[in-house]
Amino acid sequence: MSKIKTIFIVGPTASGKTDLAVKLANEIGGEIVCADSMQIYKGIEIASACPTPREKAAAKHHLCEFLSLSSSYSVSQYVEDAKRVIADIDSRGLVPIVVGGTGLYIDSLAKGIEFNYKNDISVRERLKNRFETENIDDLYSELKIIDPVSAQKISPNDTKRIFRALEIYFTTGKTKTQIDDESTKSANIIDPFFIGLSFTDREKLYDRINLRVDKMIENGLIDEVKRVYKNTSKSGAAQAIGHKELVPYILGQDSLENCVEKLKTQTRRYAKRQLTWFRKNQSINWLYLDENQNPVSAAVSLCRNFLKGKTDEN
Repeated sequence: MSKIKTIFIVGPTASGKTDLAVKLANEIGGEIVCADSMQIYKGIEIASACPTPREKAAAKHHLCEFLSLSSSYSVSQYVEDAKRVIADIDSRGLVPIVVGGTGLYIDSLAKGIEFNYKNDISVRERLKNRFETENIDDLYSELKIIDPVSAQKISPNDTKRIFRALEIYFTTGKTKTQIDDESTKSANIIDPFFIGLSFTDREKLYDRINLRVDKMIENGLIDEVKRVYKNTSKSGAAQAIGHKELVPYILGQDSLENCVEKLKTQTRRYAKRQLTWFRKNQSINWLYLDENQNPVSAAVSLCRNFLKGKTDEN
């Protein structure tokens, strides 16, 4: 069985992945599969930088804004759903274009990794209660004792990943490190081709991040944070970058100026972690936006050459 040629557009936040993907989809006849662990949720479209209505109208998007904020969702579920969507896109003679910055989603999908554990709702609920009442530093300290290898890879402020690592341990009795080692590669249906977007001058990326945060504030991020904080759990999706930094402002504990600056700082740090993750993938064809005057043309050329191989093979 021949594998499905699938294009992956990756890179740090604010690098222009969605814009490129939409233009590429129109040039080569494709549909977009989101690979962002926050864009899957409804109700945080500003903080998660979801595709705009115009972008969605210009190219069909899958696995975007389809879960409620109270829903749980795992990497294994993402891989299963994305493979199903990719097979459907291919069956209609179109090109799947996976777009996002969540490295674990992307690597697991591209490599066909299956995870050998199931979620336990009761464990998740107990942990949610702890996250709402305990200090994140205490939970991180607990993770360092349980799974020091995973803890070393996770930021002490990364609530979501700390939560997930603890959940895996209390569900399976095994650490996330053990589970990752035991994960298997399934019969992979995907032949991946990677395009990465970045800048040779990191400060130019950081300038784009700062401008994006300012635009989010203009577009109503404060109201979004207020609504989510009022109506949902304080763990999980509500801990997305763009929400947790602004909670002190809506509670009257800090100024808007300070909170916005913290948001910009955290987003820049997140972009740095994304770049560190993707740099490990030697298969990525990087397009540097401060050097390449026409990244869309370059991406289209690269992808057409990749897809031409499909024709040649057949």
